[in-house]
Amino acid sequence: MFTLSSNDRFRLYSEPTDMRKSFNGLSGLVLNKMKQNVVSGDVFIFINKSRNMMKLLRWEKGGFVLFIKRLEQGTFKIPTIDSDMDKSIEWTDLVLMVEGVVIKQYKMQKRYVM
Repeated sequence: MFTLSSNDRFRLYSEPTDMRKSFNGLSGLVLNKMKQNVVSGDVFIFINKSRNMMKLLRWEKGGFVLFIKRLEQGTFKIPTIDSDMDKSIEWTDLVLMVEGVVIKQYKMQKRYVM
């Protein structure tokens, strides 16, 4: 089944990506530039220079799946990432980015963590 959920791990490639790349080219970026295992099941996010196109690459049982979104108007707002080494983003950040929602200020409420 071709699905994404909050249970997945999302890794953002920080440099603008040539959107002519497909499975093999994007896999090469994951292996050589991001130093990640492309068949780990993580979702790898690529955005072009003009930030109006996004590709998500994921390995599922039996092969790669490529999700593509091209905006007719506007651009994707790339979330800020705390660490330069770990380019992980949360599911909620991805959803907000795809839907075009920009939160200027927010406050996280305390939650119990085990």
